[in-house]
Amino acid sequence: MSVVIDIATEAEGWSGLDAPEVLAEAVIRAAVEAAALGLAEGAEVSIVLCDDSFIAALNKRWRGIDKPTNVLAFPSGADPATAPVLGDIVIAFETAAREAAVAEIALHDHVAHLLAHGFLHLVGYDHVEEAQAEAMEAIEVRILAMLGIANPYGGGLVLAAG
Repeated sequence: MSVVIDIATEAEGWSGLDAPEVLAEAVIRAAVEAAALGLAEGAEVSIVLCDDSFIAALNKRWRGIDKPTNVLAFPSGADPATAPVLGDIVIAFETAAREAAVAEIALHDHVAHLLAHGFLHLVGYDHVEEAQAEAMEAIEVRILAMLGIANPYGGGLVLAAG
């Protein structure tokens, strides 16, 4: 499996995150394995590392919520098994950094969780209903464990975004 990852950094704060390309590749590879996904060879994922203002505008336009959030995912809507493009993941620096500080975890680890969460949305996972949320969280925990990152739900951190 080879997923093509395109990362655009649209905010200054992200310069403190070491090697986001390497992190994204590791998270997505672990996600594909943990969820036993069959994806089209060379399927593309775009990641935008932005600020709260950027994501707040997206959140208002696409979800009708006039405030920033930690992560948004925009699936292509095509079958992940055959889609050349899986979609876009957008992560806001200030919100992610604030959540990491409150949870007393490294920004790297929290961003890994947000990437996993966003990627799972791209391939069809959701958390609208309780059973869906439990299944998605279990896969996120597996992905993070594969990367040596602790269970984020054990520490009380709750993802507010989708």
